[in-house]
Amino acid sequence: MDKLRNYDVSFSGLNTGKHEFRFEIDKEFFQLFDTEQEFTNPKITAEVFLEKHSTFLEFEIKVNGTVELVCDITNENFDHPIENQIKVLVKFGEEYDDSEEDVITIPTSDHAFNIAQLTYENVALSIPMKKISPNVSQEDLEILEKFSPKETEKEEEHESDPRWDALKNLKNKN
Repeated sequence: MDKLRNYDVSFSGLNTGKHEFRFEIDKEFFQLFDTEQEFTNPKITAEVFLEKHSTFLEFEIKVNGTVELVCDITNENFDHPIENQIKVLVKFGEEYDDSEEDVITIPTSDHAFNIAQLTYENVALSIPMKKISPNVSQEDLEILEKFSPKETEKEEEHESDPRWDALKNLKNKN
């Protein structure tokens, strides 16, 4: 948990107004989280824009860079661009609360806000469900389509239940 402190944005000594922070995100960052990654070799920059107000903080976190993915079709590695941003309003209260989507409440005694989890989620949301290399040829896609399972239009015939038929008749009378 101590290594996550490297991603704290200290706001206590800052004047009200706009401030900018920059973090380099690499594989060591993702190793801090106990999840398996769908990518390798991340080279990402996180730019954190903080606008400090007297009673709350506005954060905008932009991630930009590349990760290496494995193509679902060819099984080859390729670089995928990462570009995403999120905005979060941080307000002060009794205890930590992140139950609202775009508003996080932190204790009034805190002097820094950790952006590690938000950055992690920002990158994770940038990874596509279908990982298709830009190098996949049209021929490969046609072969894949040819051998893909097709939907059949056969309707399953099932025996009707007389109890349901009676209810359907009631519905049709009205």
